[in-house]
Amino acid sequence: MLVCRRIPAAHLFTSRDVVLRGSQQEWEAVAASLGVAADRLRLIRQVHGTDVVVCRQGEVPPSQIPEGDVIVSNDASVAIGVRVADCAPLLLFDSRTGAVAAAHAGWRGTAAGVAAVVVRAMHDAFGTDPADVIAAIGPCLGACCGEVGPEVVEAFRAGGASERSVASWFRAGNGDRSWLDLPGANRDQLQQAGVPCDRIFVADLCTRTHLGRLHSYRGSGAAAGRMLAGIRVSQGSHAKQPRDLTPRSQAATGSHAKELSSHGISRQGARQPRDLTQRVGTEH
Repeated sequence: MLVCRRIPAAHLFTSRDVVLRGSQQEWEAVAASLGVAADRLRLIRQVHGTDVVVCRQGEVPPSQIPEGDVIVSNDASVAIGVRVADCAPLLLFDSRTGAVAAAHAGWRGTAAGVAAVVVRAMHDAFGTDPADVIAAIGPCLGACCGEVGPEVVEAFRAGGASERSVASWFRAGNGDRSWLDLPGANRDQLQQAGVPCDRIFVADLCTRTHLGRLHSYRGSGAAAGRMLAGIRVSQGSHAKQPRDLTPRSQAATGSHAKELSSHGISRQGARQPRDLTQRVGTEH
Protein backbone atom coordinates (compact mmCIF):
# COMPACT_ATOMS: atom_id res chain seq x y z
CA MET A 1 0.00 0.00 0.00
CA LEU A 2 1.01 3.62 -0.36
CA VAL A 3 1.33 6.45 2.11
CA CYS A 4 2.31 10.09 1.78
CA ARG A 5 5.20 10.84 4.13
CA ARG A 6 4.12 14.47 4.46
CA ILE A 7 0.74 13.59 6.03
CA PRO A 8 1.22 12.82 9.75
CA ALA A 9 -2.30 11.43 10.22
CA ALA A 10 -2.86 7.69 9.86
CA HIS A 11 -3.78 7.06 6.23
CA LEU A 12 -3.27 4.69 3.29
CA PHE A 13 -3.95 3.94 -0.35
CA THR A 14 -4.42 0.19 -0.79
CA SER A 15 -3.16 -1.77 -3.78
CA ARG A 16 -3.98 -5.05 -5.51
CA ASP A 17 -3.00 -6.97 -2.37
CA VAL A 18 -6.63 -6.68 -1.30
CA VAL A 19 -9.74 -6.80 -3.51
CA LEU A 20 -12.29 -5.13 -1.19
CA ARG A 21 -15.33 -6.56 -2.90
CA GLY A 22 -16.83 -8.61 -0.08
CA SER A 23 -14.21 -10.21 2.19
CA GLN A 24 -14.81 -9.16 5.80
CA GLN A 25 -11.24 -10.24 6.62
CA GLU A 26 -9.88 -7.73 4.13
CA TRP A 27 -11.99 -4.89 5.51
CA GLU A 28 -10.95 -5.76 9.06
CA ALA A 29 -7.28 -5.78 8.05
CA VAL A 30 -7.50 -2.45 6.24
CA ALA A 31 -9.39 -0.85 9.13
CA ALA A 32 -6.79 -2.20 11.57
CA SER A 33 -4.06 -0.55 9.50
CA LEU A 34 -5.85 2.75 10.19
CA GLY A 35 -6.12 1.93 13.89
CA VAL A 36 -9.88 1.27 14.04
CA ALA A 37 -12.29 -1.66 13.98
CA ALA A 38 -14.07 -2.41 10.71
CA ASP A 39 -17.33 -0.93 12.02
CA ARG A 40 -15.49 2.36 12.69
CA LEU A 41 -14.50 2.78 9.04
CA ARG A 42 -16.95 5.27 7.54
CA LEU A 43 -17.60 4.92 3.81
CA ILE A 44 -19.98 6.68 1.43
CA ARG A 45 -22.15 5.51 -1.44
CA GLN A 46 -20.32 7.14 -4.31
CA VAL A 47 -22.35 8.52 -7.21
CA HIS A 48 -19.79 10.47 -9.30
CA GLY A 49 -20.91 13.82 -7.98
CA THR A 50 -19.85 16.44 -5.44
CA ASP A 51 -22.16 15.89 -2.46
CA VAL A 52 -20.46 16.11 0.95
CA VAL A 53 -20.88 13.93 4.04
CA VAL A 54 -19.68 15.42 7.35
CA CYS A 55 -18.51 13.16 10.17
CA ARG A 56 -18.38 15.25 13.38
CA GLN A 57 -16.96 14.17 16.69
CA GLY A 58 -19.72 13.09 19.06
CA GLU A 59 -22.42 12.73 16.43
CA VAL A 60 -24.30 9.47 15.98
CA PRO A 61 -23.58 8.05 12.50
CA PRO A 62 -26.48 7.46 10.09
CA SER A 63 -28.04 4.01 10.07
CA GLN A 64 -27.39 3.63 6.33
CA ILE A 65 -24.34 4.49 4.25
CA PRO A 66 -24.88 8.08 3.08
CA GLU A 67 -24.64 9.12 -0.56
CA GLY A 68 -21.80 11.40 -1.62
CA ASP A 69 -18.33 11.63 -3.10
CA VAL A 70 -16.66 13.72 -0.40
CA ILE A 71 -16.38 12.87 3.30
CA VAL A 72 -14.80 15.16 5.90
CA SER A 73 -14.13 14.39 9.56
CA ASN A 74 -12.81 15.75 12.85
CA ASP A 75 -13.56 12.51 14.74
CA ALA A 76 -10.47 10.55 15.79
CA SER A 77 -12.58 7.53 16.78
CA VAL A 78 -13.36 6.70 13.15
CA ALA A 79 -11.52 6.45 9.84
CA ILE A 80 -13.05 7.67 6.58
CA GLY A 81 -12.44 6.57 3.03
CA VAL A 82 -13.42 6.30 -0.63
CA ARG A 83 -13.11 3.40 -3.06
CA VAL A 84 -11.68 3.61 -6.56
CA ALA A 85 -10.50 1.52 -9.51
CA ASP A 86 -9.34 4.23 -11.98
CA CYS A 87 -10.90 7.38 -10.51
CA ALA A 88 -8.60 9.66 -8.52
CA PRO A 89 -8.65 9.26 -4.73
CA LEU A 90 -7.88 12.45 -2.78
CA LEU A 91 -6.82 12.56 0.86
CA LEU A 92 -6.53 15.90 2.68
CA PHE A 93 -5.15 16.81 6.11
CA ASP A 94 -5.47 20.13 7.93
CA SER A 95 -2.14 20.70 9.70
CA ARG A 96 -3.71 23.28 12.05
CA THR A 97 -7.01 21.73 13.16
CA GLY A 98 -6.24 18.06 12.42
CA ALA A 99 -9.39 17.64 10.32
CA VAL A 100 -9.21 15.20 7.42
CA ALA A 101 -11.08 14.47 4.20
CA ALA A 102 -11.36 11.90 1.45
CA ALA A 103 -12.80 12.49 -2.01
CA HIS A 104 -13.64 10.37 -5.05
CA ALA A 105 -12.76 12.20 -8.27
CA GLY A 106 -13.67 10.49 -11.52
CA TRP A 107 -13.94 12.54 -14.68
CA ARG A 108 -17.49 13.60 -13.84
CA GLY A 109 -16.56 14.73 -10.35
CA THR A 110 -13.41 16.41 -11.61
CA ALA A 111 -15.38 18.23 -14.32
CA ALA A 112 -17.68 19.48 -11.55
CA GLY A 113 -14.71 20.66 -9.45
CA VAL A 114 -14.86 18.12 -6.64
CA ALA A 115 -11.31 19.01 -5.50
CA ALA A 116 -12.42 22.56 -4.76
CA VAL A 117 -15.59 21.23 -3.12
CA VAL A 118 -13.64 19.16 -0.59
CA VAL A 119 -11.43 22.13 0.36
CA ARG A 120 -14.50 24.31 0.81
CA ALA A 121 -16.26 21.59 2.81
CA MET A 122 -13.36 21.40 5.27
CA HIS A 123 -13.50 25.16 5.69
CA ASP A 124 -17.27 25.22 6.18
CA ALA A 125 -17.34 22.29 8.62
CA PHE A 126 -14.14 22.81 10.62
CA GLY A 127 -12.74 26.24 9.77
CA THR A 128 -9.90 24.89 7.64
CA ASP A 129 -7.67 27.44 5.93
CA PRO A 130 -6.66 26.03 2.51
CA ALA A 131 -3.09 27.21 3.18
CA ASP A 132 -2.91 24.67 6.04
CA VAL A 133 -3.99 21.70 3.90
CA ILE A 134 -1.67 18.89 2.84
CA ALA A 135 -3.17 16.85 -0.01
CA ALA A 136 -2.25 13.53 -1.60
CA ILE A 137 -3.61 12.19 -4.90
CA GLY A 138 -3.32 8.42 -5.07
CA PRO A 139 -2.99 6.07 -8.05
CA CYS A 140 -5.57 6.57 -10.78
CA LEU A 141 -5.95 6.39 -14.54
CA GLY A 142 -3.10 8.45 -15.97
CA ALA A 143 -2.82 10.68 -19.01
CA CYS A 144 -1.16 7.74 -20.75
CA CYS A 145 -4.36 5.64 -20.61
CA GLY A 146 -7.16 8.13 -19.98
CA GLU A 147 -8.70 8.16 -23.45
CA VAL A 148 -12.07 9.95 -23.51
CA GLY A 149 -14.59 11.26 -26.02
CA PRO A 150 -15.61 14.84 -26.84
CA GLU A 151 -18.49 14.74 -24.35
CA VAL A 152 -15.95 14.61 -21.53
CA VAL A 153 -14.13 17.70 -22.78
CA GLU A 154 -17.47 19.49 -23.06
CA ALA A 155 -18.40 18.42 -19.51
CA PHE A 156 -15.28 20.18 -18.23
CA ARG A 157 -16.19 23.33 -20.14
CA ALA A 158 -19.74 23.15 -18.79
CA GLY A 159 -18.29 22.78 -15.30
CA GLY A 160 -16.46 26.08 -15.62
CA ALA A 161 -13.00 25.00 -16.75
CA SER A 162 -11.18 27.71 -18.69
CA GLU A 163 -9.89 27.06 -22.19
CA ARG A 164 -6.39 27.30 -20.75
CA SER A 165 -7.20 24.54 -18.25
CA VAL A 166 -8.85 22.40 -20.92
CA ALA A 167 -5.75 22.74 -23.09
CA SER A 168 -3.58 21.74 -20.12
CA TRP A 169 -5.64 18.74 -19.02
CA PHE A 170 -6.49 17.22 -22.42
CA ARG A 171 -4.10 16.01 -25.12
CA ALA A 172 -5.42 15.43 -28.64
CA GLY A 173 -5.85 11.82 -29.70
CA ASN A 174 -7.16 10.12 -32.83
CA GLY A 175 -10.16 11.75 -34.43
CA ASP A 176 -12.36 13.37 -31.81
CA ARG A 177 -10.72 11.45 -28.97
CA SER A 178 -8.59 13.04 -26.25
CA TRP A 179 -6.36 11.91 -23.39
CA LEU A 180 -7.32 13.27 -19.96
CA ASP A 181 -4.70 14.03 -17.33
CA LEU A 182 -6.94 13.18 -14.36
CA PRO A 183 -4.35 13.56 -11.59
CA GLY A 184 -3.06 16.78 -13.15
CA ALA A 185 -6.54 18.28 -13.30
CA ASN A 186 -7.17 17.51 -9.64
CA ARG A 187 -3.77 18.85 -8.65
CA ASP A 188 -4.49 22.11 -10.44
CA GLN A 189 -7.97 22.38 -8.94
CA LEU A 190 -6.59 21.90 -5.43
CA GLN A 191 -4.07 24.65 -6.08
CA GLN A 192 -6.78 26.93 -7.49
CA ALA A 193 -8.77 26.28 -4.30
CA GLY A 194 -5.90 27.69 -2.25
CA VAL A 195 -3.84 24.62 -1.34
CA PRO A 196 -0.15 25.55 -1.77
CA CYS A 197 1.49 23.73 -4.67
CA ASP A 198 4.32 22.51 -2.43
CA ARG A 199 1.75 20.80 -0.19
CA ILE A 200 0.13 18.74 -2.96
CA PHE A 201 1.64 15.31 -3.60
CA VAL A 202 0.79 13.05 -6.54
CA ALA A 203 1.51 9.31 -6.74
CA ASP A 204 1.95 9.44 -10.54
CA LEU A 205 1.05 5.77 -10.87
CA CYS A 206 -1.44 4.85 -13.59
CA THR A 207 -3.81 2.11 -12.50
CA ARG A 208 -4.08 0.55 -15.95
CA THR A 209 -0.35 0.67 -16.63
CA HIS A 210 0.43 -1.00 -13.31
CA LEU A 211 -2.35 -3.57 -13.48
CA GLY A 212 -0.16 -6.15 -11.75
CA ARG A 213 -0.12 -4.07 -8.56
CA LEU A 214 -3.21 -1.86 -8.79
CA HIS A 215 -6.90 -2.36 -9.62
CA SER A 216 -8.21 -0.86 -12.86
CA TYR A 217 -11.69 -1.01 -14.36
CA ARG A 218 -10.24 -0.07 -17.74
CA GLY A 219 -7.81 -2.96 -17.41
CA SER A 220 -10.00 -5.67 -15.87
CA GLY A 221 -13.58 -4.63 -16.57
CA ALA A 222 -16.36 -5.65 -14.20
CA ALA A 223 -14.07 -8.11 -12.45
CA ALA A 224 -11.85 -5.32 -11.15
CA GLY A 225 -11.29 -5.06 -7.42
CA ARG A 226 -11.39 -1.79 -5.53
CA MET A 227 -8.73 0.26 -3.77
CA LEU A 228 -9.40 2.23 -0.61
CA ALA A 229 -8.04 5.67 0.15
CA GLY A 230 -8.51 6.02 3.90
CA ILE A 231 -7.52 8.54 6.55
CA ARG A 232 -8.11 9.17 10.24
CA VAL A 233 -7.77 12.20 12.50
CA SER A 234 -4.60 11.83 14.58
CA GLN A 235 -5.01 11.41 18.32
CA GLY A 236 -1.41 11.75 19.42
CA SER A 237 -0.42 8.32 18.16
CA HIS A 238 -0.15 6.66 14.78
CA ALA A 239 -1.89 3.50 13.61
CA LYS A 240 0.02 0.24 13.35
CA GLN A 241 2.39 0.15 10.42
CA PRO A 242 1.20 -2.36 7.79
CA ARG A 243 3.31 -5.50 7.49
CA ASP A 244 5.65 -5.63 4.51
CA LEU A 245 4.86 -8.04 1.69
CA THR A 246 7.66 -9.48 -0.43
CA PRO A 247 8.56 -9.98 -3.18
CA ARG A 248 7.35 -6.85 -4.99
CA SER A 249 6.66 -6.67 -8.72
CA GLN A 250 9.07 -4.66 -10.86
CA ALA A 251 6.13 -2.54 -12.05
CA ALA A 252 5.44 -1.37 -8.53
CA THR A 253 8.99 -0.92 -7.25
CA GLY A 254 11.20 -0.27 -10.24
CA SER A 255 11.02 2.75 -12.49
CA HIS A 256 8.56 4.67 -10.30
CA ALA A 257 10.42 4.35 -7.00
CA LYS A 258 12.30 7.63 -7.50
CA GLU A 259 9.14 9.42 -8.65
CA LEU A 260 7.29 8.30 -5.55
CA SER A 261 10.10 9.46 -3.32
CA SER A 262 10.35 12.81 -5.06
CA HIS A 263 6.61 13.36 -4.74
CA GLY A 264 6.61 12.63 -1.01
CA ILE A 265 4.98 9.22 -1.39
CA SER A 266 6.55 6.11 0.12
CA ARG A 267 5.56 2.46 -0.04
CA GLN A 268 4.47 0.17 2.73
CA GLY A 269 3.39 -3.43 2.39
CA ALA A 270 -0.27 -4.24 2.88
CA ARG A 271 -1.35 -5.78 6.15
CA GLN A 272 -2.14 -9.32 5.02
CA PRO A 273 -5.23 -11.03 6.45
CA ARG A 274 -4.97 -14.74 7.09
CA ASP A 275 -6.37 -16.92 4.31
CA LEU A 276 -6.32 -13.96 1.90
CA THR A 277 -7.48 -15.17 -1.53
CA GLN A 278 -6.58 -13.60 -4.04
CA ARG A 279 -14.65 3.12 -22.18
CA VAL A 280 -15.47 6.52 -22.35
CA GLY A 281 -17.87 7.74 -19.74
CA THR A 282 -17.24 4.66 -17.57
CA GLU A 283 -15.96 5.49 -14.10
CA HIS A 284 -15.12 3.35 -11.07
